[in-house]
Amino acid sequence: MKKGILGVLILASAVLIFSGCGNADYAESGTLIIDADDALELAGTGNWVLLDAQKKTSFEKEHVAGAVNLERNEITVTRQVPNLLAPASQLASVAGSAGISQDSNLVIYDDNDNMDSGRLAWTFMIYGHKGQIKIVSGGLTALKAEGAAIAAGPAAASKASYAAGSLDSSMIIDKEGVLGLVNNPPEHLVIIDVRSDEEYNAGTIPGSIHIEYLKNNFSDITFRPVQQIRILYKDAGIMPEDTIVMYCKTSIRAAETWAALYNAGYRNLKIYDGAWIEWSSDSSLPVYVPEVPGTVQIKAQDAS
Repeated sequence: MKKGILGVLILASAVLIFSGCGNADYAESGTLIIDADDALELAGTGNWVLLDAQKKTSFEKEHVAGAVNLERNEITVTRQVPNLLAPASQLASVAGSAGISQDSNLVIYDDNDNMDSGRLAWTFMIYGHKGQIKIVSGGLTALKAEGAAIAAGPAAASKASYAAGSLDSSMIIDKEGVLGLVNNPPEHLVIIDVRSDEEYNAGTIPGSIHIEYLKNNFSDITFRPVQQIRILYKDAGIMPEDTIVMYCKTSIRAAETWAALYNAGYRNLKIYDGAWIEWSSDSSLPVYVPEVPGTVQIKAQDAS
């Protein structure tokens, strides 16, 4: 009996070690990202809308039959810097024109490393979308591999009424907010730069941890599973109780990291929407340049 109990304890310990989560308090996981085969089963059933996040020109060349389209330019605006979150009224207008209501269940895909589908999902969620939201892992390529019927030409969508909710300010942060965190970093704060090695090495926000967004994906651009995402970020010292700020050049790639982390049970997630373009264009802000390993180089004055 004792030997059997010992075996159970050893097995339980091994499960905790290799799960990559230990005693961490993750929220419900696996709720945002789905495989292509599951997406095709949902599409066209009940109140599910298949939503394509490609550019309109790409959509009209090739898309999954029955999909409607919202491209990046329809859900973003340019104010000093590009790709900022559009106001609620703009989302309401374009979503309604695509036949989407606030109760619609959305299956979103793209042809751009999951980043545009992530950005579209984040946009709907930040304005309190009431229906379910799913992102197709691997996007259009994965759907085609599963035998999805492909069509061309513009979408034919019946208009709907979309009532966007109030902005959820817990999901976004501005330049002043990031500067405050850099100057007085609280406990359990992490800033992630999700850009490429070359971009990071040319300059980054001081204190940023560098985890390129593509590390969330396999080589075929499908998302890594929940446990692998948890291990990746835990190995970098990032835990679910942390407040996590992420950014890239214009925070489109950051939305892909947001999707991977949300799906893995992280909830204290903020996208710095102005991102590196906004930060680097302000000469008063501090910039860390990791050009020489083991040295710290700060450009510009700490504006604390």
